[in-house]
Amino acid sequence: MSKANDFLVEIGTEELPPKALRTLMDAFASGVAAGLDDARLAHGEITPYASPRRLAVLVNALVGDQEDRRSEQKGPPVSVAIDDDGELTAAGQAFAKKWGVKPEDLERTKTEKGEWLSCTVLESGQAAKDLLPNIVAKALADLPIPRRMRWGDRDTEFVRPVHWVVMLHGEQIVKATILGVKSGNKTRGHRFMSSGTLVIESPAKYASTLEKSGKVIASFDKRRDKVVKAAEAAATKAGGVIVDGEALYDEVAALVEWPVPVTGSFDEKYLELPREVVSSTLTSHQRYFPVADASGELMARFVTLSNLKSSAPAKVRDGNERVIRPRLADAAFFWDNDRRTALSARQAKLREVVYQRGLGSLHDKSARVGTIARWIADTLAIESATLERAAALSKCDLITDMVGEFPDLQGTMGGYYARHDGEADSVATAIAEHYLPRFSGDALPETNDGQVLALADRIDTLAGVFVIGKKPSGNRDPFGLRRAAVAVVRLLVECKLDLDLAALIDAAVSAQPGAASNEFGEELYAFISERLRRYFLDRDSTLATETFDAVLARRPSSLVDFERRLDALKAFIKLDEAASLASANKRIANILKKESSDSDVNPGLLADAAEVALADALSAARDTAGPLLAARDYGAVLTQLAGLREPIDRFFDDVMVMADDVAVRNNRLALLRDVRALFNGVADISRLALD
Repeated sequence: MSKANDFLVEIGTEELPPKALRTLMDAFASGVAAGLDDARLAHGEITPYASPRRLAVLVNALVGDQEDRRSEQKGPPVSVAIDDDGELTAAGQAFAKKWGVKPEDLERTKTEKGEWLSCTVLESGQAAKDLLPNIVAKALADLPIPRRMRWGDRDTEFVRPVHWVVMLHGEQIVKATILGVKSGNKTRGHRFMSSGTLVIESPAKYASTLEKSGKVIASFDKRRDKVVKAAEAAATKAGGVIVDGEALYDEVAALVEWPVPVTGSFDEKYLELPREVVSSTLTSHQRYFPVADASGELMARFVTLSNLKSSAPAKVRDGNERVIRPRLADAAFFWDNDRRTALSARQAKLREVVYQRGLGSLHDKSARVGTIARWIADTLAIESATLERAAALSKCDLITDMVGEFPDLQGTMGGYYARHDGEADSVATAIAEHYLPRFSGDALPETNDGQVLALADRIDTLAGVFVIGKKPSGNRDPFGLRRAAVAVVRLLVECKLDLDLAALIDAAVSAQPGAASNEFGEELYAFISERLRRYFLDRDSTLATETFDAVLARRPSSLVDFERRLDALKAFIKLDEAASLASANKRIANILKKESSDSDVNPGLLADAAEVALADALSAARDTAGPLLAARDYGAVLTQLAGLREPIDRFFDDVMVMADDVAVRNNRLALLRDVRALFNGVADISRLALD
């Protein structure tokens, strides 16, 4: 076997989409790693790289070729492969020829299903250089790219046009054509701060060559760290601190290859605009970082990161200031102009805006949200005199100039405009809150009206899109339904909205235009349940999938109830009795799958002392557990049921369930059915993996 060398692959492109760069980088590295492992190419650490014009992966100590391996190949049955004289039949000869094995080297393998002809084959390992092109090509093909593009007269497709490819194993070029471009050892540095192409002498010198000679920091994390430190230092020098930097740091790091901070200012009169308007103007359009003073108030300053070190920094600063002035002036105009028309006066215009084909207009959407919100409020016994008003006005800001220019301010501006119109504070707050949470980890609505309206809006979106048959597929989710489902989960669980999820879905599906069959409800329930699984598993790294499934199998009516059961089950698992009871429940479940009884337990047929003891213990446990189940005190229920371990173990040690007497057998099956039913009152214990 040839010695191991580092491997480098770099795909050089036009500027990649900044919001997707980190995802593409990680996916490319994961794809390469998976390909190497599948190809049995041993390797060391894998390091991903990405900048605006490149995706790269560095693999330490990649072997030069696969190890040889022996594999056993199964042939035809001996009865078919060997005749009565012990000679190979045509089938046997064909098997030997296929694998290049001499007849005398053929073997026989005995299984439960009979005896088969077999042979052991030595597979010679292939050279890494022959396998790497396909591994890289597959990793690129599997990248999560919603829309691929073509360029020039080529048939190849990628997220952006590809201009160069570097593939090195040690100092040797791995020859291949990737996305229509031949591989080599030449890369390109910064568009303006480097000259010509750069030769990568070896994979280990990749990052340092780009940084020193190409003025490109190839490491995404290193570049991001420089962005953070440079922005914070510039803000400190300006007398303030960066506002909400985490929302921008990744994106800015994906826009620059050589970050250089620039501090600018704007007219203080624009600070009279709502804070969110100023912040959105700076961040959404220009990727500038707002700066706040020690008290948290915005300053008329900003920090941006230039992509080059200029010999005339004052001109760079002036250029950035000239760009932001008209943006702020436009925002000020929108703010003044929008307030001349009340939100309520915009309701009629909502009828003219199509929400989605098959689901009517934005006015129809608002009406459905209001209907669902009222159902939620009535079900939860929430008294609100303003909820329907908030629902009716909730989408009116979508046709304002401000939201038209700054879509991320939807809801926020509705709240401001509602207060300006003299609407009740509860109406304005609910309108502002009903888009929360906007993203993973975002804040939740604090008011009851805001929570109800937010939930009604999300469940209406989910139900509507499912009904018109446009649910997500693969990586495609144009309506953001996965995000909407996570929002539903968070609103129900974290806001403690104790609603029957299936009933909520039915209410939302029933509100949709046209015929709505129950199948949509079932599909949507499963879709939300998958988001619920991810939510709980992400929240608790110690939670096993089997534990979640044990609760899901009982299909609790509400997610509040689901969380209580899950918490109780996690505590139960820690008990000494848990493993034995889980094993017993699996045994009971397997028995009842094959044969069960519909009759009640007949005490007169309980003859064995062990089954009498189990029946008595079960009766006592049921009497105790009943009120606890009704009170949803699932932890106490499972603690009580832990006391059944001894009588259950004794029952299986001493009692033959499948007795010859049919009546006795059915009676014992009924007893086991009742044991399982009592445990299933909390969760399906048989699903736990505690062996």
